[in-house]
Amino acid sequence: MQSTLQNYIPQPAIASVLKLLEHEYLVVKVKNERKTRHGDYKRLPNGKHQITVNSNLNTYRFLITLIHEIAHFEAYKTYGKFIKPHGIEWKRTFQHLMLPFLNPAVFPEALLPLLAKHFKNPKASSDTDATLALALKQFDEPNDKTYIFEVPFGSDFKLYNGRIFKRGNKRTKRFECVELKTGKLYLFNPNAEVELMDKNEVSI
Repeated sequence: MQSTLQNYIPQPAIASVLKLLEHEYLVVKVKNERKTRHGDYKRLPNGKHQITVNSNLNTYRFLITLIHEIAHFEAYKTYGKFIKPHGIEWKRTFQHLMLPFLNPAVFPEALLPLLAKHFKNPKASSDTDATLALALKQFDEPNDKTYIFEVPFGSDFKLYNGRIFKRGNKRTKRFECVELKTGKLYLFNPNAEVELMDKNEVSI
């Protein structure tokens, strides 16, 4: 596990992370990119607990996701199986586990104030924090992906599955987008990653 993690998280965090993973019944796997999640946690039928994290995440997002999932495991151990997945027990556990990593040896100084603010009340996904998500994105490998909140009003964009939408108005938190082929209205979270289409591309 140590040799694997060295490829995915900041070097100064490795020792502390390995200590958190010193559990006989906890298994961590690195997976290929999944479009709907960065990672997950589940209890297996054999009594073990499994954490998975996407391999395509940059080192800072990978670390945050890994600690997020470890917090699920620790909250289960401490409070039992009847707690809400992202309830107060998980929030407190996540805050406690993440605190030792919030220093300039692990994260760039530009991220630290944003992380400090986010962890006052961590959400089910860091992607719901638009400011933090955009800051973390700056450390990704170059790609053609754009967040919905960056897409200009009225512009067309494409999902990974080829479906094409036009960005509409913003509601309180999400954006109205119309699928061009069907005319149906969908609501998108601001940090959904999409491919902005060139004006010369045929929309449908």
